[in-house]
Amino acid sequence: MNNLLQLEQGVARIAVDDPWTLVREPEQERPAGLLILPLAHWLESPSTHAVWLGPDDEVDSLVPWLASLPLIALDFPSFRDGRAYSQAYLLRSRLGWTGELRAIGDVLRDQLSHMRQCGFDSFAVREDKSAEDALKGLAGMSVLYGRSVIEPRPLFRRR
Repeated sequence: MNNLLQLEQGVARIAVDDPWTLVREPEQERPAGLLILPLAHWLESPSTHAVWLGPDDEVDSLVPWLASLPLIALDFPSFRDGRAYSQAYLLRSRLGWTGELRAIGDVLRDQLSHMRQCGFDSFAVREDKSAEDALKGLAGMSVLYGRSVIEPRPLFRRR
């Protein structure tokens, strides 16, 4: 079952084909094709592969490679751990990264609207959850009051 959601021109859809394979365990045998590697292993030989950051990894460590990175995945080890929201916001706002930013790990429907506001544009929804149902979470709120990556002006400035 494919549980990857992607935004294309602001419209959410279930991804039909995802060329990327997430490598969770560094000791795991690496399959052929495009891989998303943990930061420590990716840094050993930065290449055409993508990288994923854990909550304790610093986004600034990627600065020399931001122009060439095709995808960055940020891990949510638990729905209670929100450090990836801050990492996403920093990548988009301070570092100006515009590539694909993917949420991985304990990604649930209730989080998707906020993830989108922080700059995520693809979401690997937990395998035991319905991708169709999660699409409704991306519909989110019709009006956002505060600032975000996708709308930096607060509501009172948009009038």
